[in-house]
Amino acid sequence: MKGIILAGGLGSRLYPLTHATNKHLLPIYDQPMIYYPISTLVAAGIDDVMVVTGGPHAGHFVPVLRNGKQFGLRHIEYTYQEREGGIAEALGLCEEFADGEPVCVILGDNTTDADIRPTVESFESGAVLFLKQVPDPQRFGCPILDPADASRILEIEEKPREPKSNLAVTGLYIYDATVFDFIHDLKPSERGELEITDVNNFYLREDRLRWVELDGFWSDAGTFESLYRTTRYWAEKKMQSRPE
Repeated sequence: MKGIILAGGLGSRLYPLTHATNKHLLPIYDQPMIYYPISTLVAAGIDDVMVVTGGPHAGHFVPVLRNGKQFGLRHIEYTYQEREGGIAEALGLCEEFADGEPVCVILGDNTTDADIRPTVESFESGAVLFLKQVPDPQRFGCPILDPADASRILEIEEKPREPKSNLAVTGLYIYDATVFDFIHDLKPSERGELEITDVNNFYLREDRLRWVELDGFWSDAGTFESLYRTTRYWAEKKMQSRPE
């Protein structure tokens, strides 16, 4: 399985910080933000990774990540998303890199200490969504679960005004190679973007979608509030783990 980190965009919700550099290179306590999703992939046994960059500071990634050897990566590649065309569009740029293999996709502003390795190693086909209970589900894609069978998703709503639950689709997914066929068939949403929720609903309609709840901390860091919450968590965790 290959890994894909989506780290494009302008990061406008974090202006003026992101006037200086790409959002995903901002610090989370003692490391650049993008170090955390890389660590998640490496801990899951994934050492072949593509980073999708974008915006005016895309060139900042290379001197920070270099060839990836310091993280335990065997191989790292970079590609460029020319506009803010959505998560699915960014993923579509990785089709040749995936080369028919399944991919584990993580947004570059996501940090978690959950162990996803068992799910990665047991994956065979279809798609897996990683869900997490959050205090602000309206900021995310939200699943509607079957009342008769909570393991089954009936529908995924993109950033609903009135979420049906406090479960959110995190920025962490596993897809088989058919994901790129679905992306080819996508139409832009009202926001003018190719939505990853539409991709997930393709799998859902074919009954090839399952979900796993992340066991541990998870947060994005795309707003000032979530950036603060994420930084505070990792600072406290790392300081507690250090010897006196």
